[in-house]
Amino acid sequence: MSKPSKKILLKGNEVLSQAAINAGCGFFAGYPITPQNEVPEYLSKALPEAGGIFIQAESEIAAINMLFGASASGVRCMTSSSSPGVSLKQEGISYIAAAELPCVIVNMQRGGPGLGNIRAAQGDYFQSVKGGGHGDYRLIVLAPSTLQEIYELTMNAFDYADHYRNPVLILGDGILGQMAEPVELTKYRPIVDLPEKDFVLDGCKGRERRVIKTLLLQPAEALIEFNEYLKKKYAGIESELKLCQKYRCDDADLVVAAYGITARIAEGAVDMARDKGLKVGLIRPITLWPFPDEDFRAVAEQAKKLLVVEMSNGQMIEDVKLSIECSRPVEFYGTGGGWYPTSEKIMEKIESVYE
Repeated sequence: MSKPSKKILLKGNEVLSQAAINAGCGFFAGYPITPQNEVPEYLSKALPEAGGIFIQAESEIAAINMLFGASASGVRCMTSSSSPGVSLKQEGISYIAAAELPCVIVNMQRGGPGLGNIRAAQGDYFQSVKGGGHGDYRLIVLAPSTLQEIYELTMNAFDYADHYRNPVLILGDGILGQMAEPVELTKYRPIVDLPEKDFVLDGCKGRERRVIKTLLLQPAEALIEFNEYLKKKYAGIESELKLCQKYRCDDADLVVAAYGITARIAEGAVDMARDKGLKVGLIRPITLWPFPDEDFRAVAEQAKKLLVVEMSNGQMIEDVKLSIECSRPVEFYGTGGGWYPTSEKIMEKIESVYE
């Protein structure tokens, strides 16, 4: 008889922090902002004890630029913030993506726009998946819905970053960051091949010097060629990395689409609908970029209609419509500014649009 797994009760922000340490994160730079403050609080003590470096930067802008240097030195590194703080990091994120430096960025979303409030929200979807900074670049974006998944996806994020030499964004929210539930802290095991970091700036004695830069002025075509290279790289990521979960979709006439904590709430509404004899399912993208469009198309081939639920005025809904090429009607239920759905309210919307 196998031994029962040992689980520890932790907050989501603490789970994320411990996962980063277990995955070998050696450097963290961040700045306080609610609702992610437990991340720097936890790491300020635990990361140095694990042999890493913790820095509370003087600003969010400083923190993201410190990651540029840390990653260039070959260290696994991470920063975290919440919505307006992540906005301040956008220029640095564009530089890091252009330099093809691996790192992990965490956004525990809060209500906006502006300073907004400290309630959970999902208004940063566009910023995350479309590229909030300047130029043509992409982030790999992971959206957990449980604390166990936060633990596993955080460790995976460091692997994806190294494997693809690309920043990875973990997109959570205030609920996931602040809630507590039992989590099994499994041992870290790489899930992809981890290439040698042949870009590392560690001194050039005995080898040719290396340069990491993002300014390409000469020849005139250099930046165009680099953008074509990035385009092919991102296409490769799209062909290899699309994660999605389906729940009770096999015979569903109506499929609810949601991500993160909203999907977890929507699952309860799906069960309520099934108890009333309504054929309803749930599709949850785990990678918001690359977006799992094939899974959505497969669902749309059978379902009569989709219902997108978001804690925003409607952002992911655009990718849902694009992925199914508007082959089915797509309804929406959501509000921005820190609005929380309940399973009961989602159920009411299901009943109002179900045919």
